[in-house]
Parts: sequence; structure tokens; C-alpha cells
Amino acid sequence: MLKQLFKTKPVIDDNSRLWIFDTFFWAIEHFNSQVFQTETELVLPTNTFYPGRVGSALEMANNVFTHTVQYAGMKNWPLTLVAPQQLTSIDFPELKIAQGLRGKRSFIELVKDSDQSIKFTFNPSQLNQPQDLIASYVQQLATILVMQQKILPPGGKEFLPQAIDVLSCVMGFGVIFANTAYQFKGGCGSCYNPRANRQAALSEQDTVYVLALFCLLKSKKPKEVKSHLKSHLRKPFKKAYQDICLFHDNHKHALFSKVEQ
Repeated sequence: MLKQLFKTKPVIDDNSRLWIFDTFFWAIEHFNSQVFQTETELVLPTNTFYPGRVGSALEMANNVFTHTVQYAGMKNWPLTLVAPQQLTSIDFPELKIAQGLRGKRSFIELVKDSDQSIKFTFNPSQLNQPQDLIASYVQQLATILVMQQKILPPGGKEFLPQAIDVLSCVMGFGVIFANTAYQFKGGCGSCYNPRANRQAALSEQDTVYVLALFCLLKSKKPKEVKSHLKSHLRKPFKKAYQDICLFHDNHKHALFSKVEQ
């Protein structure tokens, strides 16, 4: 009885943990594992990662977009950012892909019969919430990758939104995704703008767990990350990291052998 009384609550349930592990493996396997191992870094919401002064809303949106595309390993893609009122088509052009989807050596170009780049836009309400702006860009980038590969994640089509969030964290944006997974709705009415928030598919706890998994696989110590998280996420992040370390020691999962090989 005493043993049950002092038993700690699991960070996430077993089914969620296994799905996260399997989906993380899916993301690495199908979206360039070599880039994950050699080029992907943990992107932090700091001036070091997003430098530059801007003079207008469009300049800010472009500056954030340019850096985000680079960190996602997709700077070789034919991507164009336009103002919301200029987005007239969402057709996906036909592409020629060589040497991988992402990374410095990737080669992506439009086929000869297509002169249309992939159009991106931004939510003006997010210009005052840069982390939500970054996360929204990354969700669009991750969606494009999934569309191009046409490979469903574990659980099938029903889990695509959640898998896109996992892929976004695999691309290095886990801190930003954890910080924007939930928005506090309290306070004065003028302090909260629901239109500025990104649409999160993973829960806050699950996103923190994916971030912790990324950090373990990329040899990032928790102390390097915690200060960049919202204060209420720091303890769950530490617990998630410890849980994954224990799982790693006690279980064999293809994800670890894939990354450690």
C-alpha cells in the first residue's frame, strides 16, 4: 500500500510513449537521417538564431522565414513568402528531387513545365508572438515534406497532424513547439489573442517528451535547454528526459540503433 502511495505519476502513458518513439523513428527514417545526425541543431528562440533588425512587418516575416527555412534544411527548395493578400493559389507544383529532401546537399527544383514556386504566407497576428510565427512556418514546411514523400506515420492518416508536430521537433524546433503548445487564456481580454496562436496537434506534455527525446539523441544536456522553456515546462522536461534515459537502458528500440549506428 505504501509503495503505491509514493509511486510517481508517469510522465506520459505507455501508448503515447511508444507512439512517440515509433513516429520519431518514422520521421528520421523517411526525412533524411543523415541530416538529423550531422546538420540538425536545436533551434532556440534567441537573437543568436534569429538576428537582424527590420523596418516593417513584411521584413520581419521574411527574416524569420529565411532563418527558419535554413534551420529546417530546406533552403534549396523553391519557396516564396508572400503577404496574405497576395496568396492566390495553394497548388503544389511538380518537383524534381535529388540527393535527399533536406540538408546542404539536397537538390530540389521545379520541373520544366512548372514555373510556380511553393507559396508561403504568414498570420499578421503572430508578428507580436515570434515563437508562434516560427512554429507555424515549420508546420507548413513539415507538411510539405510529408506531402512529397506520401508516407503515412504510425497510426495512419488520423495521426498526421500529430506526426507533423513530431517531425517539426525532429527538425530541431522542439523548444519553440513546447513553448507554443498551450497558451494561457487568463488575464485581461486585450492580453490574449487566440488568432495569434499556432494550431498545436500534440499536447504540451507530449511535445515536451518529444523535445527530451531529441535532446538525448543529439547529446543535449537538460541544463542547456531548460532556461529556454517556459518555467512550468522545466520540471516536466527534466522528468521526461530521465524517463527516456531509463527506457533506453531497459529496452531495445530501433530508434536508438538508427541514430547511434
